[in-house]
Amino acid sequence: MSMTSFALGRVQVTRVVEFEAPTRPPSAMFADLDPRVWDDNRSWLSPDFWDPDAGLLITRTQTFVLRSEGVTILVDTGVGNDKPRPLLPLFDHRSTDFLDRLAAAGVVPEDVDMVVNTHLHADHVGWNTRLVDGHWVPTFPNARYLMPRADYDFWQPGNPHPARMRAANENVLADSVEPVVRAGQAVLWEGCHDIDGGLRLEHAPGHTPGSSVLTLRSGTDRAVFVGDILHNPVQIIEPEANSCFCEDPAAARATRRRILDRAAEQGALVFPAHLRGRSAVRVRRAGSSYRIQSWAPFGEQA
Repeated sequence: MSMTSFALGRVQVTRVVEFEAPTRPPSAMFADLDPRVWDDNRSWLSPDFWDPDAGLLITRTQTFVLRSEGVTILVDTGVGNDKPRPLLPLFDHRSTDFLDRLAAAGVVPEDVDMVVNTHLHADHVGWNTRLVDGHWVPTFPNARYLMPRADYDFWQPGNPHPARMRAANENVLADSVEPVVRAGQAVLWEGCHDIDGGLRLEHAPGHTPGSSVLTLRSGTDRAVFVGDILHNPVQIIEPEANSCFCEDPAAARATRRRILDRAAEQGALVFPAHLRGRSAVRVRRAGSSYRIQSWAPFGEQA
């Protein structure tokens, strides 16, 4: 199942899956995490999030479509087609039917009013653009693209600061960000940015300097779309565990705890970018850690 929907207050949330695939061993993704954690939690981490037989984690790239106050919003745009990613073989020159899947959710590119990039990694900005007659052009011609300025500045070629992902993120600015900027469709925001009365972007640094979360408040419902603050639900029970992609490990841990604390207090649904299964989760505090309270009502697992 590539697409499922439900309502949060007056906001309709639809999940559109681009693709999913095995990635890397848990020890490569979460080097500081005790290997026993995986076996101790095998009953619920397998098979959706970890394939113990293959010894690999499983990831999904997906876009969340929000319909709020008459506006259609995409949260993250996946890997995209035809993108040159020489150091990321899983992402290199892909060809998927993502736009067909988006259309099955009732959205054609011209319908999109707003695109949110929670951060500017290759697997969150890919469908910002598509290749037309040898040129990268914005996929969503009528949309404003909300991008964190801190990430835009950080990934500039002349930025001297070291970056874990600089080589792997090669070409991303050139083919998936700058064409949107040149088209006059980019909004480079800082601090926080209100989209409407119930949707707000907030700076949540650590994974990247500009990483952000999108909070939702509608009626009595609360949710937060957290991008890569959580790559895998194991980080809910082990919140000190960073992925190998986090640029500032200390800030990433502090951000993760802050967002999970608030989600637990509010009973908010947490939507990480790459979760398989039902894609979203409610959490509760458990001492200095957290536990899964319930999964999102997305229906059947994909």
